[in-house]
Amino acid sequence: MRIAEAVDHPGCLMLASWGIGLLSLRQGDLHRALPLLERAMGICHETDLPVYFPRMAAALGAAYTLGGRVADAMPLCTQVMEQTTATGMPVFEVVLCRLSLGEAYVLAGRLEEAQALAEQALTLAREHQERSNQAYTLHLLGDIAARREPPASEQAEAHYQQALALVEALGMRPLQAHCHRGLGMLYLKTGRREQAHAELSAAMALYRAMDMTFWLPQAEAALAQVKEE
Repeated sequence: MRIAEAVDHPGCLMLASWGIGLLSLRQGDLHRALPLLERAMGICHETDLPVYFPRMAAALGAAYTLGGRVADAMPLCTQVMEQTTATGMPVFEVVLCRLSLGEAYVLAGRLEEAQALAEQALTLAREHQERSNQAYTLHLLGDIAARREPPASEQAEAHYQQALALVEALGMRPLQAHCHRGLGMLYLKTGRREQAHAELSAAMALYRAMDMTFWLPQAEAALAQVKEE
């Protein structure tokens, strides 16, 4: 197949849309990510390429969740998780689908279900030595623990710190920023102002360096609250 033909091939267009959309999602650029990921999903359905459905759906579900569209994220993430469970997909896809659904559960306030999925994902990632997915799962577990009432602060801190150790070793700077933000928000809740200031400042520096402005307002508001107290 010649290069020009490859570019026009539906499968190539699908993967290109998914790849660019996923990168945009990691940067928090939902305005760009959503149409690309929806396009990738559409091509996947239109061209009957079910083998790609899990990764397309997991990314689109994550985008819906980030945008607060839990009603769209939940059924899509549930469908893809059921499919990966029934058909024996590769482990990395099974983990991604559990992470995507777990994040949607957190947004919906269904923390026990999110916890169960995250623990399953962490076990699989560790068994198969998928260190990047371990980091994503530990971050999710940190978020779950931090959202409990009252916060399970020791568990949340331990999960975030374990995730940080992995992401720093692997060079996963976007997730590193999220871990610092998570720790900062946790320390703010538990009255540890100096630590909250340090963690939120670290998160904001990383977000600015990577042009990840989507998460800056929350971090800035939290830091302002630290300074006011």
